[in-house]
Amino acid sequence: MDITTGRTPVPAVYDPRYDPLVARHPGHGVDYAPTYWVATAGAPPADDGPIDGDVDVDVAIVGSGFTGLAAALFLAREHGIRATVLEANRTVWGCTSRNGGQGQNASGRLYRSQWIGRWGKETALRLDAEIREGFETFRSLVAEIGCDPQPGGHLYIAHRDKKMEFLRNEAKVMREVFGYDARILGRDEVHRTFVKDAETFGALHEPDGIGVHPLKLAWGYLRKARELGVKVHPASPVTGFETRNGVHLLRSPGGAVRARAVGFATGGYTSNGMHRSLDAKIMPILSNSLVTRPLTDAELESTNFVTTEVITDTRTLRFYYRKLPDNRVQIGSRSSITGADAPNPRHMAVLVDGLHRKFPMLKGIRIDYSWWGWVDVSHDMMPRVVQPDPREAVFYALGYGGNGVSFSAHAGRRMAERIAGRHSRAFDLPIYDSPLRYPMAFGALESRAFAPFRRLGQRALYRWYWLRDEFL
Repeated sequence: MDITTGRTPVPAVYDPRYDPLVARHPGHGVDYAPTYWVATAGAPPADDGPIDGDVDVDVAIVGSGFTGLAAALFLAREHGIRATVLEANRTVWGCTSRNGGQGQNASGRLYRSQWIGRWGKETALRLDAEIREGFETFRSLVAEIGCDPQPGGHLYIAHRDKKMEFLRNEAKVMREVFGYDARILGRDEVHRTFVKDAETFGALHEPDGIGVHPLKLAWGYLRKARELGVKVHPASPVTGFETRNGVHLLRSPGGAVRARAVGFATGGYTSNGMHRSLDAKIMPILSNSLVTRPLTDAELESTNFVTTEVITDTRTLRFYYRKLPDNRVQIGSRSSITGADAPNPRHMAVLVDGLHRKFPMLKGIRIDYSWWGWVDVSHDMMPRVVQPDPREAVFYALGYGGNGVSFSAHAGRRMAERIAGRHSRAFDLPIYDSPLRYPMAFGALESRAFAPFRRLGQRALYRWYWLRDEFL
């Protein structure tokens, strides 16, 4: 609500073709994407209206998704700092209101065995402890907020028999190195105890996982932060940024915000040109999602969809899916390369075909909701929560690679610590002690010069991944 007029500004029309690699910024007061979450979350909580005039603040947070709101909440709750959150469109407009609501004990795109290969066992053990602590941060916030939680774990399904060897190795690493109660399940046990997915050849069951209604959860963050004095301003895009004598000046259509410190939490909606430390550092990837009508009793019986755990399969271009509390099925996967092509029906057809292959008995079921959104994938597949230049009080938390529902809470908490000037031993871990990288080519060579060609590489990789996932 605009507190100066008592009226909620009329939102601009949602643009389904928005593309962060083309647009200068995400928009100005744009309405939500037509997601299931928006349709079922109820009325949005109050906010502080758009920026109206120049203002001086201690800390400005750019982006009102999970990370930005968590950072603001923890700044207030744990450090006594009342931040000001700037959002280009409606509150919780980007990744946070469009994901699948899967909270897993993970972050980034690398598996724990790959952590060992990249950094060695000692660092991998410490990184696991940090990610595990992050899941507990997430779990504690979920317990505070009514967000339709579905706890129980994560089911990682082998969509081809050849993937079982990979899952067995990951389960062994998780048990023997990291101490998890990870179990390998056969096809019959998956069908009998969890769900009758026709593509299942077995699965890895991880003990940690919580499905949530992401918009209800984020709106809970928003309410709690504002109760502690945080200001949240929608329809206030950052259209310019400069630093003068150590003070950061963020320009917005309604006025300028002068801040001692700035935290960027813009996810897959990070625009080039917003700040030099972020240019070409994220590869935004589109993900499609759909939600069916509620399953009938006969359909529930035929699919044996007894589990409410979060589920992914072993494709590189993975499907993620689960049964929602109202007995609908949500499923998501990769989408278009560009925003301009996102509304093409063939991308929706990929999801529908995937749903039918997994659950032939649901062929022809009505699809009630369909949407897409941008995922923030870092070029080395791991997130960062950093201060890129120690001489400047600018910070960012980005790069979750589709695993940000849970870890974003802890990333916001860690970014709040950094903004408040606190130190943690965890800050020498790889996700905290080095900035996001530029695109890479020819092995270890990285350069901003490769940025314009990223989508050419993405098209080629998608074709290769599809062949490898389905045939090779």
